[in-house]
Amino acid sequence: VQLQASGGGLVQAGASLRLSCAASGRTALIYTLAWFRQAPGMEREFVAALNWGGSNTYYSPSPFLNGRVTISKDNAANRAYLQVDSLNLEDAGTYYCAAVGWSAWPPPKYDYWGQGTLVTVSS
Repeated sequence: VQLQASGGGLVQAGASLRLSCAASGRTALIYTLAWFRQAPGMEREFVAALNWGGSNTYYSPSPFLNGRVTISKDNAANRAYLQVDSLNLEDAGTYYCAAVGWSAWPPPKYDYWGQGTLVTVSS
């Protein structure tokens, strides 16, 4: 499975951004696809996830993210999306998509990672 994240860039605080994750290869192996992000000097954190073949979605309980992110997918296009609304400076960082074939939630680890897309937020 190969994952390619895109859609990052420079955005103004308060704006919305939609990131895309293109999956290719043996996509039938994917059970869960997730988005993570990593700010400079910080640990990588979970943002949201979904069941690739179903409808379940999972979101970070962080109050800094809650209500501002939406994860979605288009199975026909083998793509997943992450929309982040009301961007603030703390949303800046590299956003990664990841996937795993583990069916339980949460998975113990993710086996496939994209290269990340950089989001920069200006005030």
